[in-house]
Amino acid sequence: MRTRTLLATLTATALAAGGLLIGSTATALPAPLAAPDIPLANVQAHVNALQNIATNNGGNRAHGRPGYRASVDYLQAQLNAAGYTTSLQQFTSSGATGWNLIADWPGGNADNVLMSGAHLDSVSAGPGINDNGTGSSGLLEVALTVARTNFQPEKHLRFGWWGAEELGLVGSTFYVNNLPGTERAKIKGYLNFDMIGSPNPGYFVYSASGQPTGSIDIQRALEAHFTGIGVPTELTSVGGRSDHAAFARAGIPIGGLFTGAEGIMTAAQAQKWGGSSGVAYDRCYHRSCDTTSNVNATALDRNSDAIATAIWSLSGPVAPPGPRFENPDDVAIPDLSTVESPITVTGVPGNAPSALSVGVDIVHTYRGDLIVDVVAPDGTAYNIHNRAGGSADNLTGTFTINASSEVANGTWKLRVRDAANADVGRINAWSLQF
Repeated sequence: MRTRTLLATLTATALAAGGLLIGSTATALPAPLAAPDIPLANVQAHVNALQNIATNNGGNRAHGRPGYRASVDYLQAQLNAAGYTTSLQQFTSSGATGWNLIADWPGGNADNVLMSGAHLDSVSAGPGINDNGTGSSGLLEVALTVARTNFQPEKHLRFGWWGAEELGLVGSTFYVNNLPGTERAKIKGYLNFDMIGSPNPGYFVYSASGQPTGSIDIQRALEAHFTGIGVPTELTSVGGRSDHAAFARAGIPIGGLFTGAEGIMTAAQAQKWGGSSGVAYDRCYHRSCDTTSNVNATALDRNSDAIATAIWSLSGPVAPPGPRFENPDDVAIPDLSTVESPITVTGVPGNAPSALSVGVDIVHTYRGDLIVDVVAPDGTAYNIHNRAGGSADNLTGTFTINASSEVANGTWKLRVRDAANADVGRINAWSLQF
């Protein structure tokens, strides 16, 4: 991070009733769904993965170093597996190649984009775990929660992880400057998350004062979670020293959260937040000690939940679900065999959605044997499970596939292959939610 940022929030009900939703001219929209809890353990697992990447690559994840590209690869693999459409944007800075990672969640109005971002690079002096493994990890887990819950809001959700922020906001500036004007106009708000787990944390929210029109809605949305849990926040003027800056210059409403960097906590702040006065929010800012031991778990948890609350509330009402089709009949899965269970879809106009929800309930004594595909009416197979899970049993859950190129009506099949010996099971039931 090159400066501080802040955080604050507003309840979804208040946004729907009294605040103008980003990119909308109506105030009588139905209230958005409440955001789910973001599991702290999952966010910490991402933080630990970034630490391991730094440890195995010279102690840092800086621009132009192998640790940065390994960090990009880790996030992209997670997002691809969750059903995101991802892309890498390449640029050059200080004679080295850098990358921005962009992830789009299928669905929503492509002309009405809510974007959230965090920088993924560290300084060369250390692994950059609070700055900014915390923001990157919290945002990643929120994105994965979008996929797990098959969240389908009115707006199109886009996520970005920026390169070379520590060299002067290079990656995010490159992204905004290279967007055609028509594409920039589609981004109705940008949320920035840079350092959300400082060890002596403040709870700051970017002030909307002096920012593009509409930024007040983001400020209030970011304040909402903290209001709900009784944690006071402070507004801060972020200026132009983090990745929101290029978006603000383009006239896009912005906001963000921040727990503090090299600044010193005051006595008043320590009293209301339970921290240590006269001490920096992050004594390891831009130093080699910015490791996993430099993260306050409570701050990381609160901020990750606040990110979700804001994204859920700002992205507009959820489209009503389409028709659901289910096959509840048992189909035995013998050893070393391939079986299929059909569902015939009728009465659904046009193509299947870009986020077709597939519910699966497979009973099996060793799911690591199983290869599971959804087969469209034209024979195209979409893999949802490929011998993952090791010695665990059963495969149950909801998966999302991009089936927008497929005609909805026709016979869909769940194809299950038992690819190893000694274990058997059955398809208990499966479903398609359009």
